Amino acid sequence: MKILLLTHSFNSLTQRLFEELSVRGHALSVEFDIADSVTEEAVTMFRPDVVLAPFLKRAIPQSVWSRHLCLIVHPGIVGDRGPSALDWAIQSGAAEWGVTVLQAEAEMDAGPVWASVTFPMRAATKASLYRNEVTEAAVTTVLEALGHVDDWRAGRWQPVRPLADDPAVRGRQLPTLRQADRAIDWARDDTATILARLRAADGFPGVVDCLFGVPCHLFDAHPAPVEAGAQPGELLARRDGAVLRATRDGAVWIGHVKCGDREAALKLPTTVAFAAEVADLPERPADLWRDAADDGAELRYRETGAVGFLSFDFYNGAMATNQCRRLLAAIDFARSRPTRVLVFEGGADFWSNGIHLNCIEASESAADASWANINAMDDVCLAILQLTDRLTVAALRGNAGAGGCFLALAADRVWAREGVILNPHYKNMGNLYGSEYWTYLLPRRVGADGARKLMAERLPLGAPRAAHSGLIDACFGADRAAFELEVVSRAAALASAPDYVGQVAAKQARRAADEAAKPLAAYRDEELTHMRRNFYGFDPSYHGARYHFVMKSPQSWTPRHLAVHREIKR
Repeated sequence: MKILLLTHSFNSLTQRLFEELSVRGHALSVEFDIADSVTEEAVTMFRPDVVLAPFLKRAIPQSVWSRHLCLIVHPGIVGDRGPSALDWAIQSGAAEWGVTVLQAEAEMDAGPVWASVTFPMRAATKASLYRNEVTEAAVTTVLEALGHVDDWRAGRWQPVRPLADDPAVRGRQLPTLRQADRAIDWARDDTATILARLRAADGFPGVVDCLFGVPCHLFDAHPAPVEAGAQPGELLARRDGAVLRATRDGAVWIGHVKCGDREAALKLPTTVAFAAEVADLPERPADLWRDAADDGAELRYRETGAVGFLSFDFYNGAMATNQCRRLLAAIDFARSRPTRVLVFEGGADFWSNGIHLNCIEASESAADASWANINAMDDVCLAILQLTDRLTVAALRGNAGAGGCFLALAADRVWAREGVILNPHYKNMGNLYGSEYWTYLLPRRVGADGARKLMAERLPLGAPRAAHSGLIDACFGADRAAFELEVVSRAAALASAPDYVGQVAAKQARRAADEAAKPLAAYRDEELTHMRRNFYGFDPSYHGARYHFVMKSPQSWTPRHLAVHREIKR
């Protein structure tokens, strides 16, 4: 079918659906929901069989839904209506939630149901649930709904319109969740209540509160044990960009904030936003080697037999200069351990997305901060490439983009969860050239022509297609838990393989031959020559694109590589 994806932005869910529908042979085009007239024009130009809306913030105009089949992906159970569906579910402690595909009508989220799926809720942020459970359920429901289209047109099938008095309909219409509903009373609320409110607002819009007497929005919260003698609301310590705040029955780490006017504010690590204020707080680093815990600490190392596992769970996958340096120190520690295989796990929701654009935007000199950050990323990549005394694995539990993709390629093996989306390109960020040794790493996996094609296309790439193309070595695991179990098994098999010594020797010989042919330093110098022009040159494209990205500026047009219906015909 011809399917027009009508969306507020090309977010993670939209990218996943774009990939899933593309590999199934559908002809796709994308239009950002900018104005009714733009949507009407896109429909007229593309003439789709279906308009699919995975992420909207306003209603589809009647001029479109009354003439064309329009299907809405709603992150709620059957009967649920309203813009804060997932927020309410998390904050109220719902044990189960779901995704429903509805046909667009005059009333939002009230049309006939084409498909629905439910899933058990877990204690997680809205952003994490959206990227995992909601996305997987959306793929299932969209594919089911599209499977009904031909029968619907032929009159052999009809969607269901739930009745309000039907006991099977558990959802209800709820208003927008306001800041008054999210507000935290630090003296009264327990840790579970505070975490639920912060998790329900994570990503957007955050919870309005105060730190150091300054109004701000809070994000990125993790539980901590009881602090003896602490007063509820008291700020106690700092770590990895976060501050520790006491509750009446425990404490929470608050990792990110927005200060001042939310629309003009940057989301930053708390210790960056309040650099002067946190100086008096004691630093309380977490042990690198520790038991699993949702403690908010960014780095963690563990071992299982002859396999070491190093995770680096940076918020939204962004890696600032100081985070790269901490990761380098962790790699040095892992190098000192007598393991045969080292698995780089990245983060639970993102493996890595490269340099930290928000921190760069907040710096005194964005060019200098960009230069320091890309060099720190290169240092991490180089450290992985130089781990030649053992085998290395990049295990992608979550999505990866830009420099994060190429950081993964520095490992000997790259494994990804089946639902992972990769964006192995830089050009969407103001025609950025990129570094992380991509000019060495990418062609050796997909060839020179394949590398040029990937970098130019600027499209998302699903893990199955990435494995088929040779970009990565394998994809497996329907969900994160299954993937993590299989990674442990496969890594152990690598460590105990009869030809392990021969594999390491072959790796060392290949690295030595590559170095003799062209040193890694030469690749880095060539890439950084281009990057210096991006950062310091006369073309401001990167700086403009970065600003609009971090400020989440409203879309003014749809990029032409997505809006194929707007291609100029000659």
